[in-house]
Amino acid sequence: MSDLFDDDEPGAGGNAPTVTISELSGAVKRAIEGGFGHVRVRAEVGRVSRPRSGHVYLDLKDDRAVLASVIWKGVASKLRTQPEEGMEVIVTGRLTTFAGQSRYQMVIESLAPAGVGALMAMLEKRRTALAAEGLFDAERKRPIPFLPKVIGVVTSPSGAVIRDILHRLRDRFPREVLVWPVAVQGERCAEQVAAAIRGFNALQHGGPVPRPDLLIVARGGGSLEDLWGFNEEIVVRAAANSEIPLISAVGHETDTTLIDHAADRRAPTPTAAAEMAVPVRAELRAALAQLDERRVGGMSRMLRDRSDRIRANARALPRPQALVSERRQRLDMVGDKLPAALGRTADRKRLALTRASAALDPARLTARLAEPRVTLRKLSLSRALAGRIERAQNALSKHRLDATILSRSVTQHRERLTARTDRLTRAAARDLPDRRAALASLSRTLETLSYEKTLERGYAVVWRDGELVKDGNTLTPGDHLTIEFAGKVTTPVLVEGEAARPTPETKPKPRAKPRPPKADGGQGSLF
Repeated sequence: MSDLFDDDEPGAGGNAPTVTISELSGAVKRAIEGGFGHVRVRAEVGRVSRPRSGHVYLDLKDDRAVLASVIWKGVASKLRTQPEEGMEVIVTGRLTTFAGQSRYQMVIESLAPAGVGALMAMLEKRRTALAAEGLFDAERKRPIPFLPKVIGVVTSPSGAVIRDILHRLRDRFPREVLVWPVAVQGERCAEQVAAAIRGFNALQHGGPVPRPDLLIVARGGGSLEDLWGFNEEIVVRAAANSEIPLISAVGHETDTTLIDHAADRRAPTPTAAAEMAVPVRAELRAALAQLDERRVGGMSRMLRDRSDRIRANARALPRPQALVSERRQRLDMVGDKLPAALGRTADRKRLALTRASAALDPARLTARLAEPRVTLRKLSLSRALAGRIERAQNALSKHRLDATILSRSVTQHRERLTARTDRLTRAAARDLPDRRAALASLSRTLETLSYEKTLERGYAVVWRDGELVKDGNTLTPGDHLTIEFAGKVTTPVLVEGEAARPTPETKPKPRAKPRPPKADGGQGSLF
C-alpha cells in the first residue's frame, strides 16, 4: 500500500496513480486487519440491536470514544452471557472495516462480564426491572400441596442432586417422580430450564404422562457464572407463569438467583426442597394414631356421660307398674258402666224414633195433603186450558192446518199443561204447610197483641163521640164518655159535676167502630 501512496517530491500528487474506491477500501482493510489481527478490549456496552437475522450489533464505548462491533449469529448463540446496555465487558475479536459505510468495526469472538461486580450490577438491574412488572409479588405465589401425588423435577439426570432428592423423598414419603433432564449451566441452561417448566405445565390431567402436582427446579452450588442461567429473564418468566406450584432449589443456602424470587417457595438446598415437598409418613402415622386415641377416649367419655345421665333420669321416672295400674283401674270402672250407658242410650234413641214415626202416620199425611188438593182444584186450570185450546183452534182455522199438525200441537200443549200441573201440585204441596204454619204464627201474635187481651187484665177503653180518648187533658165539662170493659160491656158517663145519667137500655148513640190496634202494639192512653 505504501507503494501506491508514497511520494518523496512535494507537489508530485498530480503524478500519483489513480485508484478506485473499492481498491482504496481494500487497502485500508488489509492495513487494519494486518495491524490489529486480534485485540482484547475492556469497555462498556452501549446501544444493542438484535435484528431477525440473529446477528447482534452493539457499540463498545468509554468516556472518549465509541467502537462499532458485531457478533455473528453462530457466536451469539453460544455466548454464556448476552450483552446488555450499560454492562461492562471484556471482549476478544479482530478489527476490520465496513466499506458500505466507510467505517471500521470489531468482530467479537468472545464476550464476558468484566468481573463479578459487572455481573452483580447487571443482575440487580434485571431484578429491579422484573420486580417492577410484579413477577415477584407475594400475591402471585401459590400454596404448596400438602401431599402431592406426582412431583416433577427439573435438573441434570447425572448429578448428585437428583439422587439426593429421590433418597430424601423415599425416606419421608415415597411419591411418583418425573425427571425432566436439562443442562444446569452453560449457554443452553436457560432455554432448557424454561422449556422444561413450560412442558410440565402443558401436560393434561388424565393423559398418558401424569401431570405433576408440584415442580422442583434444582441445581448444586457453584459460582455466579455457573448459576447465571437461572438469572436469565426467560427462566424467571417461565417460573412466574407456572400454573403448577414451584420450589426453587438452586445452589446452596448462600446462593441467590432470580428464579428464587419468582418461585412459590425457595429451598436452601435440593434436599430441603424434598423435605418441603412431602411430610414425614412416620410422623403422620403417629399423629393419626394420637388423634385416633383421642377419638376413642372422647367417645368413651361421652358414652359414660350419656349412660350416667340415662341412669339419673331413669331414677327420677316412676315405675311402669305404677303408671299402668291407675289407668287399668279407670278402665275397669268405665267398663262396668258401659252396659248401663248403652241401654240408656238405646232407650233414648228408641223414644226419639217413636216420636218421629208418629209424625209420619198415613192418616196425618193424608190430612195434610187434603187441603193442597182442594186448593189445587180451585185453580182455574180448566179455564186456562179452554182458552189455550180456543186460541189454538183459531190459529188453526186461520192457517188451515191439517189434522196431523193440529193433533201434534194439541198433544204438545197437553203435555206441557200436564207437566206444569205436576210442577204446580208439587210446589203447592211443598209451600202450603210452610204458609199455614206462618199464618198460624201470625194469628197467635195478633191475638196476643190485640187490645181485647189487655181489657181482660182489668183495663178499659174510653170513647168520646166515637173517638178514642188518648189524653185526659183533652176532656171538657159536659163531654159524654163511653167506657168499654172486657166482654164488650159499655157504660156512659158525664164529665165533671153533672150527675151521671144512665142511658136508657136502648142502644147508645151510634159511634164509629173502634179501630184495631197498630201492629206495633200501641193502645193509646188507658184509665
